[in-house]
Amino acid sequence: MAALRTALHGRLVPALPLSFGSLRNASSFKASDLVIERNAACKPKPDPSTLVFGKQFSDHMLTINWSAKAGWEAPRIKPFQNLSLHPATSALHYSIELFEGMKAFRGVDNHIRMFRPMLNMARMHRSAERSSLPLFEKEELLECIKKLVEVDQEWVPFSQDASLYIRPTFIGTDPSLGVSHPSEAMIFVIVGPVGPYFSTGSFNPVSLLADPSFVRAWKGGVGAYKMGGNYGPTIAVQNEAVKRGCQQEEITEVGTMNLFIYWTNEKGEKELLTPPLDGIILPGVTRQSLLDLARTWGEFKVTERTMGMKELLGALDSGKILEVFGAGTACVVSPVGSLLYGEKKYEIPTMQNGPDLAKRFHKELTDIQYGRTASEWAPLVV
Repeated sequence: MAALRTALHGRLVPALPLSFGSLRNASSFKASDLVIERNAACKPKPDPSTLVFGKQFSDHMLTINWSAKAGWEAPRIKPFQNLSLHPATSALHYSIELFEGMKAFRGVDNHIRMFRPMLNMARMHRSAERSSLPLFEKEELLECIKKLVEVDQEWVPFSQDASLYIRPTFIGTDPSLGVSHPSEAMIFVIVGPVGPYFSTGSFNPVSLLADPSFVRAWKGGVGAYKMGGNYGPTIAVQNEAVKRGCQQEEITEVGTMNLFIYWTNEKGEKELLTPPLDGIILPGVTRQSLLDLARTWGEFKVTERTMGMKELLGALDSGKILEVFGAGTACVVSPVGSLLYGEKKYEIPTMQNGPDLAKRFHKELTDIQYGRTASEWAPLVV
């Protein structure tokens, strides 16, 4: 788990105030210049009940190319297809690459909504700056993504248990083995229908491996940015977790999620804890949304601070821990049922306590996402 500088209420906090000179002032593409080429051979849509995460994709994709010489080209929506990349492409050699994870939902009124998409655009912009990739106008990219969702709107599942996952990706494409900021780059966005992230189901408890010999991120690094290079090295740790009977590795985050602990603190107060945005933790959109909801309710203390393993295990032993859960775009809210640390398995009473808070958060968010509750957090796309 980590340490924290307090987040500004209601929005994500930039991790580091970086500047990369002329890239900050780069001109942007415009959504009004978008060119659309329709796919003449659209695929049949899958049954929502058969969906798994990240295996099926829609009929179209968005691409936007940039070069230092010509600047941004016009955005294009075109038939879904493979990319053609030079073998020396910088994204392949030096991980000059970042991505975002967003969703679109078909509401009970059949309208399609996205969930707090400008927070994703702001995070993507910060990641681009940290990656030395060219900057862009966040609103223009969001308008292009909305148009892609509109074009592929039949791919948004007719289900309250599924959604359309949106994966904006930004890569350096210059054909050079020199280690420098890219002279060519591409934003591309692919979308596809998804079901529950975990094979155990959408609200079954997961087990965590906590092993201090593995480090996901560190102070001064890039853990606060959504770069592909942060995720690949965790696969081996994930495999180790599975070997030891766990679904996720727990280090400073719950694998691919942000961590939350609901407990009775030393003063006898009910308190919701989450690790801080200190440059190690990814500033998750769902994380921020849970904090915003909890502070709006005003029913218990909400704190962003460090809770070390010694404190956590002591609170477990004394019966102070009520619920532990993860939060993220892919899973929304996922309860944690046990923790493996130092070869000892610690049971967490999340499910025995309802889990009332995790379920409440899950219901509040999904009610907004599927249009059961009106909210400015879920702007209409179609």
